[in-house]
Amino acid sequence: MRRQGGHERTSGEAGVAAVRENSPGRARLAVLALLGSILVPLVAAGLRSVLWVLVGIAGVAVAAVGVWWTLAHTGALRALGVAVALLAPVAVLVLYATSGILWAACVSLALWALAVATARSALAPGPVTSEQTVAEAPRHPWVLMNPRSGGGKVDRFDLVGKARAAGCRVVLLDAGRDVSELARQAVVEGADLLAVAGGDGTQALVAEVAAAHDLPFVVIPAGTRNHFALDLGLDREDPAKALEALTDGVELRIDLGYAADRVFVNNASFGTYASVVTDPAYRDAKARTTLRTLPGFLTGKGAPRMWMRADRRRVDGLQALLVSNNPYGRAVDAARPGRRERLDSGLLGVVCVRVGNTAQAARLVRGPRSGGFVRLSAGEVVVEADTDTLPVGIDGEHVVVPSPVVCRSAPGALRVRVPHRRPHTSRVSGGAADWPRVARLALGEAGRTMSSGK
Repeated sequence: MRRQGGHERTSGEAGVAAVRENSPGRARLAVLALLGSILVPLVAAGLRSVLWVLVGIAGVAVAAVGVWWTLAHTGALRALGVAVALLAPVAVLVLYATSGILWAACVSLALWALAVATARSALAPGPVTSEQTVAEAPRHPWVLMNPRSGGGKVDRFDLVGKARAAGCRVVLLDAGRDVSELARQAVVEGADLLAVAGGDGTQALVAEVAAAHDLPFVVIPAGTRNHFALDLGLDREDPAKALEALTDGVELRIDLGYAADRVFVNNASFGTYASVVTDPAYRDAKARTTLRTLPGFLTGKGAPRMWMRADRRRVDGLQALLVSNNPYGRAVDAARPGRRERLDSGLLGVVCVRVGNTAQAARLVRGPRSGGFVRLSAGEVVVEADTDTLPVGIDGEHVVVPSPVVCRSAPGALRVRVPHRRPHTSRVSGGAADWPRVARLALGEAGRTMSSGK
């Protein structure tokens, strides 16, 4: 065992996490589904299926160009972009239908999706967190509640009454009050646990104070999205259940992220998104404001130039950049938005987008090899621009900070107390399917490799 941040971690966390017992079966299913996705079109159309695959890829590339025109331009070119984005996939489907291979294409696509999903599941580790310890009940817990968060969840779930019944001192957040100062004052007055019922931005501010004083921290998911609570496995449908952590809880040691001197529990976003949301009209008209302002940020004469350094790697010409407190499983995951496999890796996740023209938009069909979409992990990320300041979205709170901005991880900085029983503790790996590794696992060879930590 080794120690980190004053707390022990098991050797299983230091090396490669063990695969689940049913992983070989999932790996075999993934390989069979992948083979099926190749064989179905070959049986249906023979060698002509290669041509139809190329037609499909071309259709996706044209659609990507249409999306780019829609986002980066206005007027007639934007209207043309909408038409192209919609008509390109329709044209491909019509060609498939008239050639009698639409059914084969649909079956092949379904098998391919099954293969990728099953491969990711086969390689997924079990739930991985820092070592859990049984938490003693606090004597003077303090809870900050934002009555406006999540459309009034504090009142709807009677969180004030339930927290007071659990022995908590409750403070309601009024407009204009300094969240960090309220938390620091609570510590001075003897609080031995800090909790927040509110959005992720408020959670981050109080979490920083808790980490500075090495106090346990409780998340009550009363915000709108509650991504931090999701990754902690908390029940977002019933925020009051988080109060069970006071009497039947365990503690997790997790990381915090910093962008300059601002802490984040989820992520810090730079570039187009961070710039768009600073527009006062964004809150009331998100889609309209985005479409109105994006062209200026993407292709306008005043479009800022942004680049970043992640450890020893440099990436230029970025339109958007997301730095997260531990890597996300997927950049986009409709089923589990914002999911991270673990919160204690000591690394930042980095997702970059750089699409500056039509050709680069078309090359996105090549995936990571296109250079338009970059994902990596790093201990430190430095973000720079050709401007003196950078707008940043930090856990949904939008600030302007001097350039360059240094982002770093504070490993094991926060003691989070969570209920012993929580509904979403298992995590699903979202990385790219590693097919050689899947094949070894299907043949029964991966177990020995993984157990040796190779």
